Amino acid sequence: MSSPSSAHWLSLVGSVWLQTINGPNADFPVYSSQLKEIKGISQVQLNFLAFASDAGKLFGWFAGLAALHLPLWVVAVTGGAFGLVGYGVQFLCLEKAGFAYWHLFVLTSLAGNGICWTNTVCYLLCIKNFPSDSRVAVSLATSYLGLSAKLYTTIADSMPKAAKARYSTTKIYLLLNAVVPMLVTLVTAPALRVFELKDRKRTEAPFLAMFAITLATGACAILGSISAKSIGFSTREHMISLFVLLGLPLLIPLALRAWESMAKIRETKRENRVHDLGSDETPETAVSVVELEAEDKQDGEEQHEQSGQAQAEEVGGLRLMRRLDFWLYFFSYMFSATLGLVFLNNLGQIAESRGLASASTLVSLSSSFGFFGRLLPAFLDYYTAKSGYSVSRTASMAALMAPMAGAFLLLLHPEDMLLYASTAVVGTCTGAITSVAVSATSELFGTKHFGVNHNVVVVNIPLGSLCFGYLAAFMYQRGAHGGSRCIGAACYRYTFLLWGVMCAVGTALCTVLYARSRGVAGRLVPAWVPCVRRRLANVGDEDNRGPEVSDPRV
Repeated sequence: MSSPSSAHWLSLVGSVWLQTINGPNADFPVYSSQLKEIKGISQVQLNFLAFASDAGKLFGWFAGLAALHLPLWVVAVTGGAFGLVGYGVQFLCLEKAGFAYWHLFVLTSLAGNGICWTNTVCYLLCIKNFPSDSRVAVSLATSYLGLSAKLYTTIADSMPKAAKARYSTTKIYLLLNAVVPMLVTLVTAPALRVFELKDRKRTEAPFLAMFAITLATGACAILGSISAKSIGFSTREHMISLFVLLGLPLLIPLALRAWESMAKIRETKRENRVHDLGSDETPETAVSVVELEAEDKQDGEEQHEQSGQAQAEEVGGLRLMRRLDFWLYFFSYMFSATLGLVFLNNLGQIAESRGLASASTLVSLSSSFGFFGRLLPAFLDYYTAKSGYSVSRTASMAALMAPMAGAFLLLLHPEDMLLYASTAVVGTCTGAITSVAVSATSELFGTKHFGVNHNVVVVNIPLGSLCFGYLAAFMYQRGAHGGSRCIGAACYRYTFLLWGVMCAVGTALCTVLYARSRGVAGRLVPAWVPCVRRRLANVGDEDNRGPEVSDPRV
Protein backbone atom coordinates (compact mmCIF):
# COMPACT_ATOMS: atom_id res chain seq x y z
CA MET A 1 0.00 0.00 0.00
CA SER A 2 1.31 3.42 -0.86
CA SER A 3 1.93 5.82 1.96
CA PRO A 4 0.27 8.02 3.01
CA SER A 5 -2.91 6.12 2.23
CA SER A 6 -6.35 7.41 1.30
CA ALA A 7 -7.24 7.59 5.01
CA HIS A 8 -4.27 9.87 5.69
CA TRP A 9 -5.24 12.15 2.82
CA LEU A 10 -8.85 12.20 3.97
CA SER A 11 -7.65 13.54 7.32
CA LEU A 12 -5.69 16.26 5.47
CA VAL A 13 -8.81 17.23 3.51
CA GLY A 14 -10.69 17.45 6.81
CA SER A 15 -7.93 19.69 8.20
CA VAL A 16 -8.14 21.90 5.11
CA TRP A 17 -11.89 22.34 5.51
CA LEU A 18 -11.56 23.05 9.22
CA GLN A 19 -8.89 25.66 8.61
CA THR A 20 -11.02 27.34 5.96
CA ILE A 21 -13.76 28.09 8.47
CA ASN A 22 -11.58 28.46 11.57
CA GLY A 23 -11.08 32.23 11.28
CA PRO A 24 -14.49 33.66 12.20
CA ASN A 25 -12.73 36.44 14.09
CA ALA A 26 -11.09 37.54 10.82
CA ASP A 27 -14.35 39.12 9.60
CA PHE A 28 -14.58 41.37 12.70
CA PRO A 29 -13.30 44.48 10.83
CA VAL A 30 -16.24 44.24 8.41
CA TYR A 31 -18.91 44.78 11.07
CA SER A 32 -16.89 46.40 13.88
CA SER A 33 -17.97 49.98 13.01
CA GLN A 34 -21.65 48.99 13.00
CA LEU A 35 -21.21 47.07 16.26
CA LYS A 36 -19.74 50.20 17.84
CA GLU A 37 -22.86 52.14 16.91
CA ILE A 38 -25.30 49.43 18.02
CA LYS A 39 -23.77 49.09 21.49
CA GLY A 40 -22.68 52.73 21.82
CA ILE A 41 -19.08 51.89 22.77
CA SER A 42 -15.86 53.82 22.26
CA GLN A 43 -12.95 52.90 20.01
CA VAL A 44 -10.94 51.72 23.03
CA GLN A 45 -13.78 49.42 24.10
CA LEU A 46 -14.07 48.13 20.54
CA ASN A 47 -10.36 47.37 20.56
CA PHE A 48 -10.79 45.37 23.77
CA LEU A 49 -13.38 43.24 21.95
CA ALA A 50 -10.80 42.50 19.26
CA PHE A 51 -8.42 41.62 22.07
CA ALA A 52 -11.06 39.37 23.65
CA SER A 53 -10.98 37.05 20.64
CA ASP A 54 -7.22 36.73 21.05
CA ALA A 55 -7.51 36.48 24.84
CA GLY A 56 -9.03 33.03 24.40
CA LYS A 57 -5.55 31.89 23.28
CA LEU A 58 -4.30 32.49 26.83
CA PHE A 59 -6.00 29.20 27.69
CA GLY A 60 -5.24 27.50 24.39
CA TRP A 61 -2.84 25.10 26.15
CA PHE A 62 -5.94 23.35 27.54
CA ALA A 63 -6.52 22.14 23.99
CA GLY A 64 -3.00 20.68 23.89
CA LEU A 65 -3.62 18.80 27.13
CA ALA A 66 -7.00 17.57 25.93
CA ALA A 67 -5.45 16.27 22.71
CA LEU A 68 -3.15 14.04 24.79
CA HIS A 69 -6.07 12.24 26.44
CA LEU A 70 -9.09 12.59 24.14
CA PRO A 71 -9.80 11.54 20.53
CA LEU A 72 -9.02 14.37 18.15
CA TRP A 73 -12.58 14.50 16.81
CA VAL A 74 -13.82 15.19 20.35
CA VAL A 75 -11.32 18.06 20.67
CA ALA A 76 -12.51 19.50 17.34
CA VAL A 77 -16.20 19.25 18.26
CA THR A 78 -15.43 20.96 21.57
CA GLY A 79 -13.85 23.86 19.71
CA GLY A 80 -16.85 24.11 17.39
CA ALA A 81 -19.21 24.08 20.38
CA PHE A 82 -17.33 26.98 22.00
CA GLY A 83 -17.77 29.02 18.82
CA LEU A 84 -21.44 28.06 18.55
CA VAL A 85 -22.14 29.29 22.07
CA GLY A 86 -19.88 32.35 21.89
CA TYR A 87 -21.23 33.81 18.65
CA GLY A 88 -24.70 32.24 18.86
CA VAL A 89 -25.60 33.95 22.14
CA GLN A 90 -24.35 37.26 20.74
CA PHE A 91 -26.59 36.81 17.71
CA LEU A 92 -29.65 36.11 19.87
CA CYS A 93 -29.08 38.79 22.51
CA LEU A 94 -27.13 41.59 20.78
CA GLU A 95 -29.96 44.13 20.66
CA LYS A 96 -31.46 43.33 24.06
CA ALA A 97 -31.18 46.03 26.71
CA GLY A 98 -29.77 43.72 29.39
CA PHE A 99 -26.96 42.47 27.15
CA ALA A 100 -23.96 44.33 28.59
CA TYR A 101 -20.49 44.99 27.26
CA TRP A 102 -18.89 42.42 29.55
CA HIS A 103 -21.20 39.76 28.10
CA LEU A 104 -19.77 40.53 24.67
CA PHE A 105 -16.23 40.29 26.03
CA VAL A 106 -16.67 36.90 27.73
CA LEU A 107 -18.52 35.32 24.82
CA THR A 108 -15.95 36.57 22.30
CA SER A 109 -13.17 35.13 24.47
CA LEU A 110 -14.96 31.76 24.58
CA ALA A 111 -15.26 31.69 20.79
CA GLY A 112 -11.58 32.68 20.46
CA ASN A 113 -10.56 29.80 22.68
CA GLY A 114 -12.52 27.42 20.45
CA ILE A 115 -10.25 28.41 17.54
CA CYS A 116 -7.25 27.05 19.49
CA TRP A 117 -8.92 23.66 19.91
CA THR A 118 -9.55 23.32 16.18
CA ASN A 119 -6.05 24.51 15.27
CA THR A 120 -4.48 21.99 17.64
CA VAL A 121 -6.36 19.14 15.95
CA CYS A 122 -5.28 20.25 12.47
CA TYR A 123 -1.62 20.64 13.43
CA LEU A 124 -1.41 17.24 15.13
CA LEU A 125 -3.12 15.47 12.22
CA CYS A 126 -0.65 16.94 9.73
CA ILE A 127 2.39 16.17 11.86
CA LYS A 128 1.43 12.60 12.83
CA ASN A 129 -0.21 11.43 9.61
CA PHE A 130 2.50 12.92 7.35
CA PRO A 131 5.78 12.54 9.30
CA SER A 132 7.93 12.60 6.16
CA ASP A 133 6.18 15.70 4.78
CA SER A 134 4.83 17.31 7.94
CA ARG A 135 6.05 20.80 6.99
CA VAL A 136 4.36 20.63 3.61
CA ALA A 137 1.13 19.24 5.06
CA VAL A 138 1.01 21.87 7.82
CA SER A 139 1.66 24.72 5.37
CA LEU A 140 -0.98 23.42 2.95
CA ALA A 141 -3.63 23.08 5.65
CA THR A 142 -2.90 26.38 7.40
CA SER A 143 -2.86 28.26 4.11
CA TYR A 144 -6.62 27.78 3.93
CA LEU A 145 -7.02 29.68 7.20
CA GLY A 146 -6.19 32.76 5.15
CA LEU A 147 -9.42 32.21 3.19
CA SER A 148 -11.68 32.42 6.25
CA ALA A 149 -12.43 36.13 6.02
CA LYS A 150 -12.90 35.85 2.26
CA LEU A 151 -15.29 32.92 2.64
CA TYR A 152 -17.42 34.61 5.31
CA THR A 153 -17.65 37.92 3.44
CA THR A 154 -18.60 36.10 0.22
CA ILE A 155 -21.35 34.12 1.97
CA ALA A 156 -22.62 37.25 3.72
CA ASP A 157 -22.74 39.19 0.44
CA SER A 158 -24.65 36.29 -1.16
CA MET A 159 -27.35 36.15 1.52
CA PRO A 160 -30.95 36.60 0.28
CA LYS A 161 -32.33 40.12 0.33
CA ALA A 162 -34.97 39.08 2.85
CA ALA A 163 -32.27 38.06 5.33
CA LYS A 164 -30.37 41.32 4.77
CA ALA A 165 -33.55 43.31 5.35
CA ARG A 166 -34.37 41.43 8.54
CA TYR A 167 -30.92 41.33 10.14
CA SER A 168 -28.15 43.91 10.39
CA THR A 169 -24.73 43.19 8.91
CA THR A 170 -23.40 42.52 12.40
CA LYS A 171 -26.03 39.87 13.15
CA ILE A 172 -25.52 38.16 9.77
CA TYR A 173 -21.81 37.73 10.49
CA LEU A 174 -22.46 36.57 14.05
CA LEU A 175 -24.88 33.94 12.74
CA LEU A 176 -22.37 32.69 10.15
CA ASN A 177 -19.56 32.64 12.73
CA ALA A 178 -21.68 30.50 15.03
CA VAL A 179 -23.21 28.00 12.61
CA VAL A 180 -20.69 27.41 9.81
CA PRO A 181 -17.75 26.13 11.94
CA MET A 182 -19.96 23.73 13.89
CA LEU A 183 -21.52 22.26 10.73
CA VAL A 184 -18.15 21.72 9.04
CA THR A 185 -16.69 20.19 12.22
CA LEU A 186 -19.53 17.64 12.41
CA VAL A 187 -19.08 16.75 8.73
CA THR A 188 -15.31 16.22 9.05
CA ALA A 189 -15.32 14.55 12.51
CA PRO A 190 -15.15 10.91 11.21
CA ALA A 191 -11.93 11.69 9.30
CA LEU A 192 -10.13 13.41 12.21
CA ARG A 193 -8.03 10.45 13.32
CA VAL A 194 -4.36 9.50 13.40
CA PHE A 195 -3.73 6.47 11.17
CA GLU A 196 -0.86 4.01 11.32
CA LEU A 197 1.77 4.63 8.68
CA LYS A 198 2.68 1.34 6.96
CA ASP A 199 5.29 2.73 4.60
CA ARG A 200 7.40 5.88 4.40
CA LYS A 201 7.50 6.35 0.67
CA ARG A 202 6.95 9.92 -0.47
CA THR A 203 3.86 10.41 -2.63
CA GLU A 204 4.52 12.96 -5.36
CA ALA A 205 1.29 12.94 -7.38
CA PRO A 206 -1.19 13.73 -4.55
CA PHE A 207 0.89 16.68 -3.37
CA LEU A 208 1.21 18.05 -6.89
CA ALA A 209 -2.55 17.73 -7.37
CA MET A 210 -3.13 19.47 -4.03
CA PHE A 211 -0.81 22.32 -5.02
CA ALA A 212 -2.67 22.79 -8.30
CA ILE A 213 -6.07 22.88 -6.53
CA THR A 214 -4.77 25.27 -3.89
CA LEU A 215 -3.34 27.67 -6.47
CA ALA A 216 -6.62 27.66 -8.39
CA THR A 217 -8.52 28.37 -5.16
CA GLY A 218 -6.25 31.29 -4.29
CA ALA A 219 -6.50 32.72 -7.80
CA CYS A 220 -10.29 32.56 -7.61
CA ALA A 221 -10.24 34.34 -4.25
CA ILE A 222 -8.03 37.17 -5.53
CA LEU A 223 -10.08 37.62 -8.70
CA GLY A 224 -13.20 37.86 -6.58
CA SER A 225 -11.57 40.44 -4.32
CA ILE A 226 -10.14 42.70 -7.03
CA SER A 227 -12.07 42.44 -10.27
CA ALA A 228 -15.19 40.30 -9.85
CA LYS A 229 -17.57 43.03 -10.96
CA SER A 230 -15.40 44.25 -13.83
CA ILE A 231 -15.35 40.77 -15.43
CA GLY A 232 -19.07 40.20 -14.90
CA PHE A 233 -18.60 37.72 -12.04
CA SER A 234 -21.54 37.93 -9.62
CA THR A 235 -21.11 37.38 -5.90
CA ARG A 236 -23.22 34.23 -5.96
CA GLU A 237 -21.25 32.76 -8.87
CA HIS A 238 -18.05 33.59 -7.04
CA MET A 239 -19.32 31.79 -3.93
CA ILE A 240 -20.28 28.68 -5.94
CA SER A 241 -16.87 28.58 -7.63
CA LEU A 242 -15.15 28.82 -4.24
CA PHE A 243 -17.25 25.94 -2.86
CA VAL A 244 -16.44 23.78 -5.90
CA LEU A 245 -12.71 24.44 -5.55
CA LEU A 246 -12.85 23.72 -1.81
CA GLY A 247 -14.52 20.40 -2.57
CA LEU A 248 -11.95 19.30 -5.17
CA PRO A 249 -9.34 18.06 -2.62
CA LEU A 250 -11.78 15.29 -1.73
CA LEU A 251 -11.01 13.72 -5.13
CA ILE A 252 -7.47 12.91 -3.98
CA PRO A 253 -8.38 10.38 -1.22
CA LEU A 254 -11.14 8.98 -3.46
CA ALA A 255 -8.63 8.37 -6.27
CA LEU A 256 -6.15 6.83 -3.83
CA ARG A 257 -8.88 4.58 -2.46
CA ALA A 258 -9.69 3.33 -5.96
CA TRP A 259 -5.98 2.71 -6.62
CA GLU A 260 -5.64 0.78 -3.34
CA SER A 261 -8.64 -1.39 -4.22
CA MET A 262 -7.18 -2.20 -7.63
CA ALA A 263 -3.81 -3.00 -6.02
CA LYS A 264 -5.47 -5.42 -3.61
CA ILE A 265 -7.22 -7.19 -6.49
CA ARG A 266 -3.93 -7.54 -8.38
CA GLU A 267 -2.21 -8.82 -5.22
CA THR A 268 -4.94 -11.42 -4.66
CA LYS A 269 -4.63 -12.70 -8.22
CA ARG A 270 -0.85 -12.94 -7.91
CA GLU A 271 -1.11 -14.89 -4.65
CA ASN A 272 -3.59 -17.28 -6.24
CA ARG A 273 -1.19 -17.94 -9.12
CA VAL A 274 1.68 -18.64 -6.71
CA HIS A 275 -0.54 -20.97 -4.67
CA ASP A 276 -1.59 -22.92 -7.79
CA LEU A 277 2.02 -23.76 -8.61
CA GLY A 278 2.08 -26.17 -5.67
CA SER A 279 5.87 -26.41 -5.74
CA ASP A 280 7.86 -27.86 -2.87
CA GLU A 281 10.09 -24.79 -2.97
CA THR A 282 7.16 -22.48 -2.28
CA PRO A 283 7.59 -22.29 1.51
CA GLU A 284 11.29 -21.47 1.12
CA THR A 285 10.51 -18.87 -1.54
CA ALA A 286 7.77 -17.33 0.58
CA VAL A 287 10.10 -17.03 3.53
CA SER A 288 12.76 -15.35 1.43
CA VAL A 289 10.24 -12.88 0.05
CA VAL A 290 9.05 -12.02 3.55
CA GLU A 291 12.62 -11.58 4.71
CA LEU A 292 13.42 -9.32 1.75
CA GLU A 293 10.32 -7.21 2.40
CA ALA A 294 11.20 -6.88 6.08
CA GLU A 295 14.76 -5.90 5.19
CA ASP A 296 13.54 -3.32 2.65
CA LYS A 297 11.13 -1.87 5.18
CA GLN A 298 13.87 -1.63 7.82
CA ASP A 299 16.21 0.04 5.33
CA GLY A 300 13.46 2.49 4.37
CA GLU A 301 12.82 3.43 7.98
CA GLU A 302 16.54 3.88 8.65
CA GLN A 303 16.86 6.04 5.55
CA HIS A 304 13.93 8.18 6.66
CA GLU A 305 15.35 8.64 10.13
CA GLN A 306 18.81 9.50 8.84
CA SER A 307 17.66 11.71 5.98
CA GLY A 308 15.24 13.70 8.11
CA GLN A 309 15.93 17.03 9.69
CA ALA A 310 18.39 17.11 12.52
CA GLN A 311 16.43 16.46 15.67
CA ALA A 312 15.99 19.28 18.14
CA GLU A 313 16.14 18.66 21.86
CA GLU A 314 12.73 17.81 23.29
CA VAL A 315 11.78 20.71 25.56
CA GLY A 316 8.51 21.19 27.39
CA GLY A 317 6.91 22.56 30.53
CA LEU A 318 8.81 25.06 32.65
CA ARG A 319 12.08 24.20 30.86
CA LEU A 320 10.65 25.92 27.80
CA MET A 321 10.42 29.28 29.56
CA ARG A 322 13.97 29.04 30.86
CA ARG A 323 15.37 28.97 27.34
CA LEU A 324 16.66 32.22 25.79
CA ASP A 325 15.63 30.87 22.38
CA PHE A 326 12.03 30.72 23.56
CA TRP A 327 11.94 34.40 24.49
CA LEU A 328 13.68 35.47 21.29
CA TYR A 329 11.09 33.44 19.38
CA PHE A 330 8.22 34.77 21.53
CA PHE A 331 9.02 38.46 21.04
CA SER A 332 10.03 38.18 17.38
CA TYR A 333 6.63 36.55 16.73
CA MET A 334 4.91 39.30 18.74
CA PHE A 335 6.68 42.10 16.84
CA SER A 336 5.79 40.65 13.44
CA ALA A 337 2.82 38.31 12.92
CA THR A 338 0.93 39.62 15.96
CA LEU A 339 1.45 43.19 14.75
CA GLY A 340 0.06 42.13 11.38
CA LEU A 341 -3.00 40.59 13.04
CA VAL A 342 -3.62 43.80 15.01
CA PHE A 343 -3.37 45.79 11.78
CA LEU A 344 -5.90 43.48 10.12
CA ASN A 345 -8.24 43.80 13.12
CA ASN A 346 -8.18 47.59 12.68
CA LEU A 347 -8.86 47.57 8.94
CA GLY A 348 -12.45 48.68 9.52
CA GLN A 349 -11.43 51.88 11.29
CA ILE A 350 -8.45 52.43 8.97
CA ALA A 351 -10.73 52.26 5.92
CA GLU A 352 -13.24 54.58 7.60
CA SER A 353 -10.55 57.13 8.50
CA ARG A 354 -9.28 57.11 4.88
CA GLY A 355 -12.80 57.77 3.59
CA LEU A 356 -13.38 54.36 1.96
CA ALA A 357 -17.00 53.33 1.50
CA SER A 358 -16.55 49.81 2.89
CA ALA A 359 -13.87 47.76 4.58
CA SER A 360 -14.96 44.49 2.97
CA THR A 361 -12.66 45.00 -0.06
CA LEU A 362 -9.62 45.53 2.16
CA VAL A 363 -10.55 42.54 4.32
CA SER A 364 -11.02 40.30 1.26
CA LEU A 365 -7.72 41.53 -0.19
CA SER A 366 -5.78 40.82 3.00
CA SER A 367 -7.45 37.42 3.31
CA SER A 368 -6.65 36.38 -0.26
CA PHE A 369 -3.00 37.45 -0.09
CA GLY A 370 -2.72 35.92 3.37
CA PHE A 371 -3.78 32.65 1.77
CA PHE A 372 -0.86 32.76 -0.67
CA GLY A 373 1.46 33.84 2.11
CA ARG A 374 0.56 30.75 4.11
CA LEU A 375 0.97 28.59 1.01
CA LEU A 376 4.45 29.88 0.14
CA PRO A 377 6.28 27.80 2.82
CA ALA A 378 4.66 24.62 1.47
CA PHE A 379 6.19 25.22 -1.99
CA LEU A 380 9.62 25.94 -0.54
CA ASP A 381 9.55 22.87 1.71
CA TYR A 382 8.36 20.57 -1.03
CA TYR A 383 10.97 21.51 -3.61
CA THR A 384 13.97 22.17 -1.35
CA ALA A 385 13.53 18.78 0.33
CA LYS A 386 14.32 17.13 -3.01
CA SER A 387 17.78 18.73 -2.99
CA GLY A 388 18.50 17.39 0.49
CA TYR A 389 18.29 20.77 2.20
CA SER A 390 15.54 22.33 4.27
CA VAL A 391 15.12 26.08 4.63
CA SER A 392 15.49 27.16 8.25
CA ARG A 393 12.19 28.33 9.70
CA THR A 394 13.79 31.07 11.77
CA ALA A 395 15.64 32.39 8.70
CA SER A 396 12.36 32.38 6.76
CA MET A 397 10.63 34.34 9.51
CA ALA A 398 13.39 36.95 9.62
CA ALA A 399 13.24 37.37 5.83
CA LEU A 400 9.46 37.89 5.97
CA MET A 401 9.55 40.48 8.75
CA ALA A 402 11.62 43.03 6.81
CA PRO A 403 8.96 43.67 4.10
CA MET A 404 6.35 44.10 6.84
CA ALA A 405 8.37 46.90 8.43
CA GLY A 406 8.58 48.62 5.05
CA ALA A 407 4.83 48.20 4.46
CA PHE A 408 3.98 49.89 7.77
CA LEU A 409 6.19 52.85 6.87
CA LEU A 410 4.54 53.10 3.43
CA LEU A 411 1.20 53.53 5.18
CA LEU A 412 2.39 56.95 6.36
CA HIS A 413 1.60 58.20 2.85
CA PRO A 414 -2.13 59.04 2.38
CA GLU A 415 -2.44 57.47 -1.11
CA ASP A 416 -5.20 54.83 -1.29
CA MET A 417 -3.14 52.74 -3.72
CA LEU A 418 -0.36 52.45 -1.13
CA LEU A 419 -2.97 51.43 1.44
CA TYR A 420 -4.09 48.53 -0.77
CA ALA A 421 -0.49 47.55 -1.60
CA SER A 422 0.62 47.66 2.05
CA THR A 423 -2.43 45.65 3.10
CA ALA A 424 -1.50 42.97 0.55
CA VAL A 425 2.12 42.88 1.79
CA VAL A 426 1.16 42.73 5.47
CA GLY A 427 -1.46 40.05 4.76
CA THR A 428 1.04 37.94 2.79
CA CYS A 429 3.85 38.19 5.34
CA THR A 430 1.56 37.70 8.34
CA GLY A 431 0.08 34.58 6.79
CA ALA A 432 3.51 33.20 5.88
CA ILE A 433 4.99 33.83 9.33
CA THR A 434 1.97 32.26 11.03
CA SER A 435 2.35 29.16 8.86
CA VAL A 436 6.13 28.93 9.28
CA ALA A 437 5.85 29.34 13.06
CA VAL A 438 3.98 26.03 13.40
CA SER A 439 7.01 24.13 12.08
CA ALA A 440 9.45 26.49 13.81
CA THR A 441 8.07 25.46 17.20
CA SER A 442 8.80 21.78 16.54
CA GLU A 443 12.13 22.67 14.90
CA LEU A 444 13.32 24.57 17.97
CA PHE A 445 11.75 22.57 20.81
CA GLY A 446 10.89 19.14 19.39
CA THR A 447 7.59 17.43 18.56
CA LYS A 448 6.91 15.49 21.77
CA HIS A 449 5.27 18.42 23.58
CA PHE A 450 4.22 20.33 20.46
CA GLY A 451 0.51 20.61 21.37
CA VAL A 452 1.30 22.46 24.60
CA ASN A 453 4.43 24.29 23.42
CA HIS A 454 2.82 26.01 20.44
CA ASN A 455 -0.18 27.09 22.48
CA VAL A 456 2.25 28.64 24.98
CA VAL A 457 4.02 30.47 22.14
CA VAL A 458 0.79 31.94 20.75
CA VAL A 459 0.08 33.52 24.14
CA ASN A 460 2.04 36.41 22.61
CA ILE A 461 -0.95 37.09 20.33
CA PRO A 462 -3.40 38.26 23.05
CA LEU A 463 -0.62 40.13 24.85
CA GLY A 464 0.44 41.90 21.65
CA SER A 465 -3.16 42.49 20.68
CA LEU A 466 -3.79 44.19 24.01
CA CYS A 467 -0.70 46.41 23.91
CA PHE A 468 -0.57 47.31 20.21
CA GLY A 469 -4.34 47.47 19.81
CA TYR A 470 -4.75 49.74 22.82
CA LEU A 471 -2.04 52.03 21.44
CA ALA A 472 -3.84 52.24 18.10
CA ALA A 473 -7.21 52.87 19.78
CA PHE A 474 -5.74 55.54 22.08
CA MET A 475 -4.15 57.43 19.18
CA TYR A 476 -7.38 57.12 17.16
CA GLN A 477 -9.50 58.40 20.05
CA ARG A 478 -7.14 61.33 20.59
CA GLY A 479 -7.41 62.23 16.91
CA ALA A 480 -11.22 62.17 17.17
CA HIS A 481 -11.06 65.14 19.64
CA GLY A 482 -13.80 63.77 21.88
CA GLY A 483 -15.96 62.40 19.04
CA SER A 484 -16.55 58.78 18.03
CA ARG A 485 -14.86 59.01 14.61
CA CYS A 486 -11.47 60.20 13.38
CA ILE A 487 -11.10 61.16 9.72
CA GLY A 488 -7.82 61.58 7.87
CA ALA A 489 -4.44 59.90 7.44
CA ALA A 490 -3.21 61.46 10.69
CA CYS A 491 -5.44 59.13 12.76
CA TYR A 492 -2.96 56.25 12.46
CA ARG A 493 0.24 58.08 11.43
CA TYR A 494 2.16 57.68 14.69
CA THR A 495 0.75 54.18 15.14
CA PHE A 496 2.10 53.06 11.77
CA LEU A 497 5.47 54.66 12.50
CA LEU A 498 5.80 52.85 15.83
CA TRP A 499 4.63 49.55 14.33
CA GLY A 500 7.24 49.83 11.58
CA VAL A 501 10.02 50.40 14.11
CA MET A 502 8.86 47.50 16.30
CA CYS A 503 8.69 45.20 13.28
CA ALA A 504 12.30 46.12 12.48
CA VAL A 505 13.23 45.20 16.07
CA GLY A 506 11.43 41.87 15.59
CA THR A 507 13.52 41.26 12.46
CA ALA A 508 16.71 41.79 14.46
CA LEU A 509 15.56 39.44 17.24
CA CYS A 510 14.67 36.71 14.77
CA THR A 511 18.06 37.10 13.07
CA VAL A 512 19.76 36.52 16.42
CA LEU A 513 17.55 33.46 16.98
CA TYR A 514 18.58 32.08 13.59
CA ALA A 515 22.25 32.60 14.41
CA ARG A 516 21.79 30.67 17.67
CA SER A 517 19.72 27.81 16.24
CA ARG A 518 21.22 27.24 12.79
CA GLY A 519 23.19 24.28 14.12
CA VAL A 520 19.90 22.36 14.34
CA ALA A 521 17.63 24.11 11.89
CA GLY A 522 17.70 23.59 8.20
CA ARG A 523 19.98 20.55 7.94
CA LEU A 524 18.96 17.61 5.85
CA VAL A 525 21.13 14.63 5.00
CA PRO A 526 20.58 13.76 1.31
CA ALA A 527 18.63 10.56 0.79
CA TRP A 528 21.54 8.86 -1.03
CA VAL A 529 23.94 9.25 1.88
CA PRO A 530 22.50 6.42 4.06
CA CYS A 531 22.62 4.09 1.04
CA VAL A 532 26.29 4.88 0.39
CA ARG A 533 27.09 4.43 4.06
CA ARG A 534 25.49 0.97 4.10
CA ARG A 535 27.35 -0.06 0.91
CA LEU A 536 30.69 1.05 2.37
CA ALA A 537 29.92 -0.79 5.60
CA ASN A 538 29.17 -3.96 3.66
CA VAL A 539 32.40 -3.66 1.67
CA GLY A 540 34.33 -3.20 4.91
CA ASP A 541 32.75 -6.31 6.40
CA GLU A 542 33.74 -8.35 3.35
CA ASP A 543 37.35 -7.13 3.58
CA ASN A 544 37.51 -8.00 7.28
CA ARG A 545 36.31 -11.56 6.63
CA GLY A 546 39.26 -12.21 4.28
CA PRO A 547 39.32 -14.87 1.53
CA GLU A 548 36.81 -17.67 1.66
CA VAL A 549 38.07 -21.15 2.64
CA SER A 550 36.48 -24.18 1.04
CA ASP A 551 34.87 -26.79 3.22
CA PRO A 552 37.16 -29.85 3.48
CA ARG A 553 34.16 -32.12 3.72
CA VAL A 554 33.17 -31.35 0.09
